[in-house]
Amino acid sequence: MSGEFPVIQSAHSLVAKHVTKERWDRVKDIETKTCGFTIAKACACAIEFDNQHCGIYAGDWDCYKDFSEIFDAIIQDYHGISADAKHTSDMDATKITGNIDPAAPVHSTRIRVGRSIDGFGLSPGITKEQRVGVEKLMANAVQTFSGELAGKYYPLAGMQESIRQQLVDDHFLFVSGDRNLTVAGMERDWPEGRGIFHNEKKTFLIWVNEEDQLRIISMQMGGDVRGVFERLAKGIKAVGDSVKQESGKDFCLDAKYGYIHSCPTNLGTGMRASVHVDLPGWTQHGVAKLQARCEELHLQPRGTRGESGGQTGCTYDISNKHRLGYSEVQLVQVMIDAVNTLYKEDLEWQKKHGM
Repeated sequence: MSGEFPVIQSAHSLVAKHVTKERWDRVKDIETKTCGFTIAKACACAIEFDNQHCGIYAGDWDCYKDFSEIFDAIIQDYHGISADAKHTSDMDATKITGNIDPAAPVHSTRIRVGRSIDGFGLSPGITKEQRVGVEKLMANAVQTFSGELAGKYYPLAGMQESIRQQLVDDHFLFVSGDRNLTVAGMERDWPEGRGIFHNEKKTFLIWVNEEDQLRIISMQMGGDVRGVFERLAKGIKAVGDSVKQESGKDFCLDAKYGYIHSCPTNLGTGMRASVHVDLPGWTQHGVAKLQARCEELHLQPRGTRGESGGQTGCTYDISNKHRLGYSEVQLVQVMIDAVNTLYKEDLEWQKKHGM
């Protein structure tokens, strides 16, 4: 039960825009089947904080169906898709043409996706038993990995200090204490049921039960985006096959919204393909101009300290802007081509600014 229509502190959020009293009243008594989630729990961050852009999370796949009037409006607004749009997934790396220019000063490449296993809640709503169930499936799945994917699973609960410190040094560890995730319900029963897998070379990682049930990550030094994507596709298939064999369950894949994630902004591919690249010419030319250019190229530039970390020097984290309405192959292709374009232009700006 969600009670009466609340005051939404994040006045400029998508929740404030699309969650009207009429819409709230229509669904306020619904509790979802998988996790008993409510619209009040879904909107908790927008109700409690004043700084949310989106402000809503799904506690299970049912939320997208039971509260569809609200979720559909927010998703269409955020992703810019039509009401009858369909999503197509494509992880076939052979369809990618070319790669990032080897001369481009790319430090590293990282591609991540999220996945959720059907029948279990998403992080904001998942029950204790379900969370442990996801972890058990994953702990068994990773034992079937062979070749370059082979590695070890490290549960967060009862982790040795030496292992914890190593994971921190590798920037692999996720930690508790994020206010958003806490209010959204994602840090209940911490650290039980959570953990990290990585292969021997530390180029393939899985985060278990963080913001999504699974965050699957492929990364390496340099700019071989295609190679990183190939490993990712291979890893996702290995996880999916193992889970299917053991539990008979598939990943949550929606005809309209692609792969289901707890945050609607990640729907579709749930993919963020990024490189850390030096752009001294663009930096000299002006960071605001670089941001505008990235927008034209369907890219999202960030400082190299993450989402809110600001900028250091001339190294940028450049990633695909879109998640939903495009296939994985399309988004990786856009990123490769656009980074090559930025690099060519950077050389021009360096000349023009006499660098």
